[in-house]
Amino acid sequence: MIRVLLADDHAIVREGLRALLSREPDLQVVAEAGDGREALRLAQETRPDVATLDLSMPLLNGLEAARQMATWERGPRPLLLTMHTDDQYVLEALRAGVRGYVLKRQAAADLVRAIREVAGGAVYLSPGISAIIAEAIRTPAPPSEETLTPREREVLQLVAEGRTTKEIASILGVSIKTADAHRTHLMQKLNIHDVAGLTRYAIRQGMIEA
Repeated sequence: MIRVLLADDHAIVREGLRALLSREPDLQVVAEAGDGREALRLAQETRPDVATLDLSMPLLNGLEAARQMATWERGPRPLLLTMHTDDQYVLEALRAGVRGYVLKRQAAADLVRAIREVAGGAVYLSPGISAIIAEAIRTPAPPSEETLTPREREVLQLVAEGRTTKEIASILGVSIKTADAHRTHLMQKLNIHDVAGLTRYAIRQGMIEA
């Protein structure tokens, strides 16, 4: 039996995915999460084999959740479910340790196969993604000017979502002073000194939806 965690901030999407997987005798949905932080907590509690993560989720996006899961010993194999086909997103996901990349428009046809292949140790890419990867390799993008740490990416998403410094401190489990220091350092590192600019940057990076 392959144990699956479903994470998407839209309950109706989770309901549809659960119905799809419930028809398969070898798949079992063991937990559902509405945001990336809840997905991490439930993954630690239920120990699924595969974590199916929506890319755009509040508090912590699917890519960052997958990045953390990939570092765990015997953690779930992360699989991203997304609308994005840009090579930027695909390559970043694979570098982050994502084992499956499924396009939402093809989920009904692809997801069951993707979960089985990822659970078996393979990497699964929706049809069409392979061509994107090949093209990206032939014409690599210039390296990013700034490299953010995992904590800085967490803070960036929370700031872009409109969270206050006090809220960020509570969510991350740090002091308000520490949260403010993270925010200040982030702005200095990106040379962006207002929330609107950080929000635009987060949108371009696919951390939040416009």
